Amino acid sequence: MEQYVGGYGAAISAARGVLIRAKTHYVNPVSKPDIILIAGPTASGKSALALALAQKLGGVIVNADSMQVYRDLRIITARPSVDEERRVPHRLYGHVDAAENFSVGRWAEEAAAVLAETQRTARASVLVGGTGLYFSALTQGLAAIPPIPANIREEVRARLASDGVAALHSELKWRDPAAAARLMPGDRARITRALEVVLATGRSLLDWHEENKPAGVDLARAAKIFLAPERDELLRRIDSRFDVMMASGALEEVRALAARKLDPELPAMKAHGVPWLIRHLNGEISLEQAVDEAKRDTRQYTKRQATWFRNQLPAFAWVEPERALSEVEAQLRAL
Repeated sequence: MEQYVGGYGAAISAARGVLIRAKTHYVNPVSKPDIILIAGPTASGKSALALALAQKLGGVIVNADSMQVYRDLRIITARPSVDEERRVPHRLYGHVDAAENFSVGRWAEEAAAVLAETQRTARASVLVGGTGLYFSALTQGLAAIPPIPANIREEVRARLASDGVAALHSELKWRDPAAAARLMPGDRARITRALEVVLATGRSLLDWHEENKPAGVDLARAAKIFLAPERDELLRRIDSRFDVMMASGALEEVRALAARKLDPELPAMKAHGVPWLIRHLNGEISLEQAVDEAKRDTRQYTKRQATWFRNQLPAFAWVEPERALSEVEAQLRAL
């Protein structure tokens, strides 16, 4: 729950363990529709910062987290609360059913539509999330791959379940050797995707990557930051936040999701904590072990997030959370 204290407009997120203070003069009201991109690892304070900025700027918060799009996963993904969503408009949160395989391409199209709307109404757009591919698609473009027919997708997923990833990788080697050579033999998601593409289109995934859809946001015209808390502090926040999610009903949320008997390869079924809590619900491991493993997975994921952003989106300014508001203000003034 966020609270605003005194004249400082301090945004305090008890659930996320984040404290953000912003004096009124930090960010001036916009005279043009600004675009602000807020990235960072899980539990770094992105949502609290986005809320503080959107309230000051009269803006709209746009989700750029691939798990927070799913309506089944409010608690386990730390999606903004109902109260937070009432304070400023939130878009692209919880609007996708867990049974769908929501793609980065669909998100990019929906995000572009939201941005066009906010531009027409002269409102600031605050895009926030930790999914690097979403920011990359928005700012660098995306391969124009046609939708994969459902029958091909289902066939490949069934073979993955029955024959294993090694068999799919072997097939990919002779159907698309160039793509296979770039993939680790155990990379289930990317091997499956590459095989689906070549089966559906007759062309290599690498060929499609050379025919990009245009970027939706010019990085030179946007404020852009990557929140980078001190590592030990970030690990503390991760553990604390997962404990809060468990106390808030995450296990029951996952129980309801598991009852749907969905394909375990669907993205929503792989959200941090979901597989481990399902194993607990199936009687395979204790709740304590499930929680410990979920926290461990999340900690490891934040390392990959940081590495990816540093290598793929170097234009983002890396800042400590306490400097984030002043950094955004400086960038907005420079635009």
